[in-house]
Amino acid sequence: MNMTVWEWFEQRSFHYRDFRDVAASNRSRPTATLILPAKNVAGTIGHILGTVASLQARTGLPDQVIVVDADSQDGTADIARRHGAEVYSENALLHEFGPAQGKGDAMWRSLSVARGDIVMFADADTADFGEHFVYGTLGPLLADPGIRFCKAAYRRPYAAGERSVVDGGGRVTELMAKPLLNRFYPELTGFVQPLAGEFAARRDLVVNLPFLTGYGVEIGLLIDVLAHVGLAAMAQVDLGVRQNRHQPLRDLARMSSVILHATSLRVPALERRPPADAPGLWALRRPEIYLHAVATEDGLRLDEHLSDVLERPALARMGTGDLIPNALW
Repeated sequence: MNMTVWEWFEQRSFHYRDFRDVAASNRSRPTATLILPAKNVAGTIGHILGTVASLQARTGLPDQVIVVDADSQDGTADIARRHGAEVYSENALLHEFGPAQGKGDAMWRSLSVARGDIVMFADADTADFGEHFVYGTLGPLLADPGIRFCKAAYRRPYAAGERSVVDGGGRVTELMAKPLLNRFYPELTGFVQPLAGEFAARRDLVVNLPFLTGYGVEIGLLIDVLAHVGLAAMAQVDLGVRQNRHQPLRDLARMSSVILHATSLRVPALERRPPADAPGLWALRRPEIYLHAVATEDGLRLDEHLSDVLERPALARMGTGDLIPNALW
């Protein structure tokens, strides 16, 4: 089924209110797993899991709750365990691949312990997490078997001390991700939050997709899902407003470089290679090194940051798609 972006936006954009009763009204629904990649989120993980438990008690949704912890030092894993979640160390899952390389790697490894027919991911640092984050994101897949992937959409206020800018958040999305999609993947320009950490997909889809490590995972998956199932099988749902931690500008610059790097892995034309007779400058740095020139109180400085993006293979091709080890705690 071919759709224009405008047709897709009208037919595949939903609101969380459309799915308030979807779990209760669908007794034979697919099972669902909620996965929360977590790193030092002791201040928010308890509230999130308490909210999820209330939804479970009322609707049975989700059927499985997993916290994949980055060996947090602030007690995140202990809090999650007390709230009844299955807790795994990201470094212990598929340990033969070595230490986990960021969020995307943790997400990929978590599929080895996910049992649901539908897998949902959500960020664990959201301060105003509500039940609608879960049933809203899962809703389109529960209601329509033809939808294989659903991305959250929301407004992103930016808080700076006492001052709040209503739509000032999501700067990497607006300044890097959306222009890249407009230029190279215009089919995906209808997504309000292409980098949203909240999304749901059918498990038989995501285990057949590669995962990019780190912050590049979201845009990589969006592009790969489009290639595998087409735009008509994708959807987005309006969750209202989402408030989470905001990053300093310098960190956002590094995150933007990862988005560009990840996209370049899907668009070969973006990967500039040095000519055979390239001057020595090319030999001084690798493409995964991000150089950031800054002005400071002590003068000008050139910082060097590693923005390496690895690609993990589709889990189903490894024969581990049904591996369910015991929880570590």
